[in-house]
Order: sequence, then structure tokens, then C-alpha cells
Amino acid sequence: MTKTATRALVTGGSGGIGAAICRRLGAVGYFVYVHAHRSTAAADAVVRDIVAAGGLAAAVQFDLTDASATRAAVERLLDDGPVQVLVNNAGVHDDAVFPGMSPAQWHRVVDLSVNGFYNVTQPLMLPMIRTRWGRVISISSVTALAGNRGQVNYAAAKGALNAATKALSLEVASRGVTVNAVAPGIISTGMGDAAFDAAAIADMVPMKRAGTAEEVAKLVSFLASDDAAYITGQVISINGGMF
Repeated sequence: MTKTATRALVTGGSGGIGAAICRRLGAVGYFVYVHAHRSTAAADAVVRDIVAAGGLAAAVQFDLTDASATRAAVERLLDDGPVQVLVNNAGVHDDAVFPGMSPAQWHRVVDLSVNGFYNVTQPLMLPMIRTRWGRVISISSVTALAGNRGQVNYAAAKGALNAATKALSLEVASRGVTVNAVAPGIISTGMGDAAFDAAAIADMVPMKRAGTAEEVAKLVSFLASDDAAYITGQVISINGGMF
């Protein structure tokens, strides 16, 4: 597979783990579409980083929770050919203990991860299948596997991604398309750094440190490669040995 001809879309690619994934895929030769909803300036900055390093990239903007806007944006990308790597990275926290969780907090988190997954993945599938080669990689969370107080909405959303990953992988396995999820633990990004201090991380993580966005990106890059052609339907944890 000639990676210079392969196009990848990374949702939520404008910061943190998403930006690291975009840069990594750009470095190994994919044409990367860096998606953002509101952080378009940050997406443009990631594109500049990829291009400056000799890669190919472009920024795209749409609201994943808006089905018609997402479909229109995806169809514009498909005008230039299939997108053969999709990284469903976009997600959001809106934490509260469940008895005090508002409907808005529940729907905000679930809509982006679950409905957003459908909105962007479904229109990309048939064009990907027709090429007989594709990769769908969704960013899940340790929270979906182990639970976490105050994150019932987030655990539910990411757990749904895990289940969708397993089911979709069965539908497309014979067509050369793999579908996997990556479940990070505590990763050093703006989102993770706000939740845990160094002492808490040392207590929770056997490796006594947070992971890095670049480490997650390397795992995603591997799953997107030909080297991972026989891996599908898996939820792969990257968590420093938390469980």
C-alpha cells in the first residue's frame, strides 16, 4: 500500500491526542485531514506543522453532532476519492455524579462520541469497502473498561464505541477493512492534566507516570498500517498497567 496515496481523516484533530495522531500520520506519509469544530486556528497550526515536516495535510471544519453538515463535509472529501483511514478521536468530558447530572451533560457527551461516530463513519464505509483496504480506529477510554466516578456519561459513550467497534469489524473484515479501538489511560494532555496530579498518577498507574499523546499516536499509526492487517475488532488499552 503506497501511503502517499492514502488519505486519513482525524476527528478532533486540533489538539492534545488528536494533534499528535495527525502529526504522526503525516510523518509516515498519509495525507491528513485535520478536523475541528470550533478550534479551526489550532487545526490550521497542526496542518502547518505537518507541511513544515514534509507531509501533506488540510484542515476541515464541521460539527460532528450535526448529521447533515457532517455528511455534506464528508461528501466533499469523497469527491477527491475514498478516505481509507478514519480516526474517531473527537470527544468531550462534562463530569458530574449521576444523581446530579443534567440532561444537557448526558446528551452533550453521548451525542459527540456516539452519534458523531455514526455521522462521520457511515458515509465513509462503502467508498472504503470498495477499495478493499481501510482502517477505522476509535479513541475510547480506560473509563469505558473500568468505570470512574462522575463519568457515567463518558463511560457510556466510550463503551458504546467499543461495542460498535466489535460489531462493525465483523461486517467488514472480509473486505480488507479493520476496525479497532484504542483505550488510553491517564495521558498528559490539557484534558488529563486537569484531572490528576503527580501523586495521584503515581498511586493509580504502576508505571508511575502519565502516558504521552505521542505514545497513543504511535499505537494508532501502527493500527493504521499494513503491519496490523490481522488485528480487528479489538479494544487495545494503553494505560501504563492500570489493570
